Amino acid sequence: MSRHDNRQAHEIRPVTLEKGIAPHAQGSVLVSFGNTKVICAATIEESVPRWMKEQNKTGGWITAEYSMLPYSTLTRKQRDSSRGRVDGRGTEIQRLIGRSLRAVVDLEKLGQRTLWVDCDVLQADGGTRTAAITGASVAVELAGQWLVQQGKIKELPVKNRVAAVSVGIVNGEVLVDLDYIEDRDACVDMNVVMTDKLDFVELQGSGEENVFSPTQLEQMVAAARGGITRLLQIQKTATT
Repeated sequence: MSRHDNRQAHEIRPVTLEKGIAPHAQGSVLVSFGNTKVICAATIEESVPRWMKEQNKTGGWITAEYSMLPYSTLTRKQRDSSRGRVDGRGTEIQRLIGRSLRAVVDLEKLGQRTLWVDCDVLQADGGTRTAAITGASVAVELAGQWLVQQGKIKELPVKNRVAAVSVGIVNGEVLVDLDYIEDRDACVDMNVVMTDKLDFVELQGSGEENVFSPTQLEQMVAAARGGITRLLQIQKTATT
């Protein structure tokens, strides 16, 4: 059965990675998953968080910030700064992005510096967190290449690339890379984060007034693996 945008069940949306979108960042991309568009920019700070100094931690640190720009959705979304706080969803997503990146970067090789990764959603049509992780991985790799080129470190600190995709069950069928309409109608929704070795970094799955069987879980993981394999190919092309 074809989907409302004529994709097959296991087909991801058209994905592009435009490098150098933020000239003042050491690594940046505009990542597009169909109509979902996110700017991911990696900026290097030549110091580490105070807690690392207090605990005598060696190596560096990676931290992520995520936000949806006011005009990214159909109705204007109020800025976090005007509300005086980051919403719970934003906090959860930026922590997920940070965990995903730290899983694939050698922080010792990064040295005593912090890599700030800012993910700003320009347009939201489902899968903003998975697009952000996929784009942020490329931005971090580009920033690592910059550090090597500048002679600040000897070798690239990136151990593996990391990519993510959504998968869900809509009208009884497993679909990969859900857009907003499909995500809205899904009875089960899952986000899968994997490395280029196809090892899992994180699985986030839940039923929406529904449950899912072990067989359906296996089907969703298999569909996600196929989607992530394609994303990893696109990442490799963008960074070489």
